Amino acid sequence: MHEEQPETGRYRVDPAPGVPRQRRRRAAEPPEAPAGEGRRDSRRRAAAIAKRQRRRRALKWTAGTGALVMAAGCGGAYYLYQHFNSNLTSVKVQLGDEAERPKAAGEALNILVIGTDSREGLGREYGDAGSTGHADTTLLFHLSKDRSNATVVSLPRDLMVPIPECRSARGKTIPGTARDMFNNSLGQGGRDAGCTWKTVEKNTGIRVDHFVQVNFEAVKTLSTAVGGVEVCAAKDINDSGSHLKMTKGRHVVQGEEALAFVRTRHAVGMGGDLSRIPLQQQFISSMIRKIKGDDTLTSPTKLYKLADAATKALTVDDGIGSVDKLKNLALDISKVDTKNITFATVPVLDDPKDKDRVILKQPDAQQVFAMIAGDRSLTGTATPPAPDGATPGAPTTPAATAPAVDTTDVQVTVRNGSGKRGQSGPTVDKLRTKGFAKAAVGSDAPVAASSTVTYQPGQEAAAGALAAALGLPADAVRPAAKADPRTDPKAGLQLVLGKDALTAPGTAAGVPTEAPEDLQRVQADDTDLCAK
Repeated sequence: MHEEQPETGRYRVDPAPGVPRQRRRRAAEPPEAPAGEGRRDSRRRAAAIAKRQRRRRALKWTAGTGALVMAAGCGGAYYLYQHFNSNLTSVKVQLGDEAERPKAAGEALNILVIGTDSREGLGREYGDAGSTGHADTTLLFHLSKDRSNATVVSLPRDLMVPIPECRSARGKTIPGTARDMFNNSLGQGGRDAGCTWKTVEKNTGIRVDHFVQVNFEAVKTLSTAVGGVEVCAAKDINDSGSHLKMTKGRHVVQGEEALAFVRTRHAVGMGGDLSRIPLQQQFISSMIRKIKGDDTLTSPTKLYKLADAATKALTVDDGIGSVDKLKNLALDISKVDTKNITFATVPVLDDPKDKDRVILKQPDAQQVFAMIAGDRSLTGTATPPAPDGATPGAPTTPAATAPAVDTTDVQVTVRNGSGKRGQSGPTVDKLRTKGFAKAAVGSDAPVAASSTVTYQPGQEAAAGALAAALGLPADAVRPAAKADPRTDPKAGLQLVLGKDALTAPGTAAGVPTEAPEDLQRVQADDTDLCAK
């Protein structure tokens, strides 16, 4: 039965018998309008309803689009993460017995930066295209535990050092050599970056935490990625070896010209490897200033170019072999103000056996290594810890000094007088890594409070070098007395280990408070530095 509804003109359908009638929600009755306005109000209500419906559709569309954008953004971030990770090359290094390594640096960080001379992909312009690459440029980057300062020490490629036995990442054992050029710690005989790492630890007494390896191509790509690096020449430079032609003054270099600049040596300084180290320090300092001071880190385009170039250029140890770990390391380094970043070259002298090579200058080199191992700043920006049992700021016994000595043929007998067994062997191993190839274990000595070095006539310089290598004070060196039963005149130098040998190596004289006076150094904020 249909019953007409008088108020709407529509029909109502009665339900079947026994079925309750459905109730409809009635819209709120509009207020009564004055005569003549009812039709106009109806149109307004209809327009409002249509507007609300359009708004609902727009919100649904916007929400869907936003979800799509978010999904695309997450996918893009994931893609970038995977892209940069796939760029990185990581290596698991083989460092041998943990007990033989130097003491851990704690919250401080030591990163070994190795620049190889590999010509791979560079063609004839740079020489042997098949070169596997050697440790051509090596920097030991120390980051202080409070991140207030950093010290970067250059190790010359022509430095003559003992290279210890090592194992490559593939498990191959490579014999050590008692005396060799430092750059042969990589590439020679199958040695990889882990062998260079071990060589640095053995010769400096500094524990390395990570390594970063780059080649010639990296200099080109990184300098281009940051839009060029400003350098300065104090004179016109024309170097046929590096192909650099540069007029006196300031220049912004990138790509091929940047590579030529850091390789230049014949037309600057004395024309050797030591002459190009300040150029490399100038270049790296300027690049740091460019990255920290420019909009590189805030520009997505520039940041992508830099990250892409950097990850493609680097070979790292597996401890930092991911983008996340590498990013955290970069953030730590970025905390250091450029004025507190010091570049230095380890003190060296001409090698008496070969005028084209150098040896460590002692005790200056050991003084620098001890400062790094003790987390002592070269800029004086952090308060260093006092040696065990010492008052902060109190003077310490001066370290032994020694002229340049070829220690390869120096006979050294090590006798244990510390009162604790097993001290002579590790000390002999340590001395051999420091150039005393003929160090040997002798019979035990009576227990002594302090370590001493005794020498025969004519061995004063060698004795001083021995004491300096171990960080012993100057008064630990003394001439041998014929009546002294601990002295064997046939064995050359005698090292008697006292109770102080039970402390960490180098602590007998304390951590040095100042660097050597004539230490070559460059501050990263020095914008007036020019290649001479």
